[in-house]
Amino acid sequence: MNDVMAVALQAMQSDASRLARVGTNLANAMTPGYKREVAIQHTNDGGGASFASLVDAQAAALPSGVPASSDVQRDMRVGTLKITGQPLDFALTGPGFFELSTPSGPAYTRHGQFHVDARGRVVTAQGHAVMGSGGEIILTGTPSVDATGSFKENGRVVAKLRVVDFDHAGRLDRIDAGYAGSERTNVVDEALVQVRQGHLENANVDTAHEMIDLIKTMRHFESMQRAVQSYDDMVGMGIRKLGES
Repeated sequence: MNDVMAVALQAMQSDASRLARVGTNLANAMTPGYKREVAIQHTNDGGGASFASLVDAQAAALPSGVPASSDVQRDMRVGTLKITGQPLDFALTGPGFFELSTPSGPAYTRHGQFHVDARGRVVTAQGHAVMGSGGEIILTGTPSVDATGSFKENGRVVAKLRVVDFDHAGRLDRIDAGYAGSERTNVVDEALVQVRQGHLENANVDTAHEMIDLIKTMRHFESMQRAVQSYDDMVGMGIRKLGES
């Protein structure tokens, strides 16, 4: 592939990746506990690679449709809180995730809108059990929950939320239940756990910022598209001139 065309196509694919992230963020602006996604562009030259080698590396990634230099990470900053007054709505104002038990294995979420199922288990809207320090959380009444995540019924502690964190939480994979990852989980120290009962954490998406990013990315994509068209016209003209000579 021509060097100029390869670089332009890689840039347009990077723009497409950013647009996908913006779309996902806007679609989840009202999802409790959602963390905005960011398309990260990496420099792979190590400080000494030639332009030609960079083009070769970029062109090699083109058939898959995903640029080799593109990565997706999450902005893990805590969102604002919304008061709901519901006893099984929880927000984390510090680090960590609630741990869930799903048919495909453990999952992690900051979307703390739970309810009690027919078996008395605290579960998510999808029916996944919320895990406590001793396993599934079983309730017989309406609990009070303190800042450490301890459930109390009639003044007695009956369960405690299991709050875990990761060394690189921004790299977790999104799944239907929340997030999943192969990294080692670390139980958050009790002194750092900050649970707010009757609250939900809002998504940390700034819609105005996302719209500005959308416009900037679209303009860059269109400028690259025009550059490709101009280069193609120039090459075509050169070929016609050679044919006429």
